[in-house]
Amino acid sequence: MRIKFLVFGFMFSIFSLTGQRTSKTIDEESKVPKYILPELLKSDSGKKIQNPIEWERIRRPEILEHFTSQMYGRIPGTLPSPEVRTLEEATLAIEDKAIRKQIQLAFKNGADSICMNILIYTPNKKLKAPVFLGYNFAGNYLLHKDPFILIDGKKESELTGDSYKKFNVKKRGERTSRWAIEKIIESGYGLVTLNYNDVDRDKNDFSDGIHSLLYKSDQIKPEDDQWGSISAWAWGMSRVMDYLEKETLIDEKKVILFGHSRLGKTSLWAGALDQRFSMVISNNSGCGGAALSRRRFGEKVSDITKNWSHWFAKNFQKYSENESSLPIDQHMLISLIAPRPVYVASASKDSWADPRGEFISAKQASKVYKLYGMQGIELYDYPKVNTPIHQRIGYHLRDGKHDVTNYDWIQYIKFANMHIN
Repeated sequence: MRIKFLVFGFMFSIFSLTGQRTSKTIDEESKVPKYILPELLKSDSGKKIQNPIEWERIRRPEILEHFTSQMYGRIPGTLPSPEVRTLEEATLAIEDKAIRKQIQLAFKNGADSICMNILIYTPNKKLKAPVFLGYNFAGNYLLHKDPFILIDGKKESELTGDSYKKFNVKKRGERTSRWAIEKIIESGYGLVTLNYNDVDRDKNDFSDGIHSLLYKSDQIKPEDDQWGSISAWAWGMSRVMDYLEKETLIDEKKVILFGHSRLGKTSLWAGALDQRFSMVISNNSGCGGAALSRRRFGEKVSDITKNWSHWFAKNFQKYSENESSLPIDQHMLISLIAPRPVYVASASKDSWADPRGEFISAKQASKVYKLYGMQGIELYDYPKVNTPIHQRIGYHLRDGKHDVTNYDWIQYIKFANMHIN
């Protein structure tokens, strides 16, 4: 097995991002240490997994538990159903092409509470639309210039003082380039989004957000195997899904989970935890997402646990500079999505996210899809730039930097059309 994998790794090392051999690429790959991936289809007790039943009953639960206890952290409890508030709705939005609805999910536990402000667009000529569901980084109002998008659940006229300064209404629509809303709507899909900070603020402070609602009486931070922010954000995706199952505008069987960067890590983990999501998309997720940890290329476990330790369970820190002792690697995370379609996207100028490591990870995960009689990307070599692969596992290497672009959305819509619509 070791010899086979090293040959496999060498074959990847001789191709550049354009599919041609270059000294630059060979030099980059020379920085990757020799490594052996954990066995995907062999149980912890040594049993070979040979069919979907064995995968689902034996190996999948083992892998899920390893990721839970050693990396992302377990969710320590449940909360009562939230109060659902409809904040605004309109049957004609975005040049009369869409229905817009804005709701709030309010979760409470004693004196602590969080409010998740959700923006929904669906095509106005289609009932129960399939939708893309994804977090945004800084507020719903930044996704589109639609003047009726609420800001932190409020109208502009209701913002005063510090709130007005904090949200800077002049920036409305400045993230439009990352969200191809018109293209999504015209293609027959809807979009559901919310600010990830509504669930847990992206800072190394566990005194606020959803964590505080589930602490024991004397607890001030998660235990070593309990949830970091990625698991908290994954929890939030599932709570939105709870709501979408009852929303008459949306086909709850066709909810596509999307995430970019740290939220790409989140989409993979949320999709692994919650099998109600029909498809999962990871855009430039890198270390802790789709990229193999053992490659130690670009961002490494030591980097991510030093700079963003709050994203993970405390247990994950013991694998800093010690990736070989991890009982799992990220190809196993992607495999937890099987047999549902999953898409991994990289960018040619995003070496920090290790595009090649993301591709190898997706390719290795294809072994599980093969158990189900589905084709992943095991038959493909590292693709040329802007040459997408659309099997049950999708992959593309887009030209450009760490971002979400129109090209990405075109591929995601095509992929969704193939597999769920």
